[in-house]
Amino acid sequence: MSIDPQSLGYETPPIEFDYDWRDTVVYALGVGATEVELDFLYEGRGPKVLPTFCTIPTFAAFDALVDRIGCDRSGMVHHSQEMTLHKPLRPNAKLSVQGRVDGLYDLKRMAMSVFVIDAFDDEGDLIIRGEVTLVLLKDGGFGGARPPKSERVAIPEREPDFETAERVPTTQALLYRLSGDYNPLHADPEFASRVGFDRPILHGLCTFGYAGRAVVSQACGGDPACLSRLRGQFSNPVFPGDTLVVRGWNEGERVTLTVGTEERPGELCLSQAYAVVR
Repeated sequence: MSIDPQSLGYETPPIEFDYDWRDTVVYALGVGATEVELDFLYEGRGPKVLPTFCTIPTFAAFDALVDRIGCDRSGMVHHSQEMTLHKPLRPNAKLSVQGRVDGLYDLKRMAMSVFVIDAFDDEGDLIIRGEVTLVLLKDGGFGGARPPKSERVAIPEREPDFETAERVPTTQALLYRLSGDYNPLHADPEFASRVGFDRPILHGLCTFGYAGRAVVSQACGGDPACLSRLRGQFSNPVFPGDTLVVRGWNEGERVTLTVGTEERPGELCLSQAYAVVR
């Protein structure tokens, strides 16, 4: 199977996604929420919904787009993620989700694809826009255009305005996958070994969720409605058992972020990252 250049611009039909407060709580637990964040874990307080939960309704559209472009899934790498929330998430909702192949680029030895996935609430309002960029290691040479230059995020040359450190439990990937990402890379040691890792790695979107929680706590005063955008590039893997270190620099409405681990302090696992705070 090879990349189909004619898939550029393809749009999925609308896909219905219903969720309730149990789904939002399972997600919050999956990205590390603890009893001190009870507002996100207890239905007696709503519950509030972490903004990065908005990545979960996009999974079915994402799979449909991957199937449409015709790439080799064994060489598919999640390069970066951006989420924009136009309205705060409710603990119960029925969404209509639609995805589009927004970019398809040829790097000769590999390829890159960009998907834009939108979700509309039951009032017909756009509530979520997600942008997913994939590097396709086995699909270059199909004759497509080169990718445009991406935005570079400069890290301020001063001490961060906040820093958090959280140990990721060794079972965290097994918990996070209950929200719908069942890739065996995050659960099966034998599969992980076959693709070059000595043990299963944490989902990139789980790391993304940890970063979002840190922003809500440290830059939004605990109010999830204040986080309107989050983006980042997945640069290095995180392993269950690692200690995630999130650093943030407040720059007006924008918060520049880095995410690394105590175990490998010279590496960033989420780079080129920032949040936009209302």
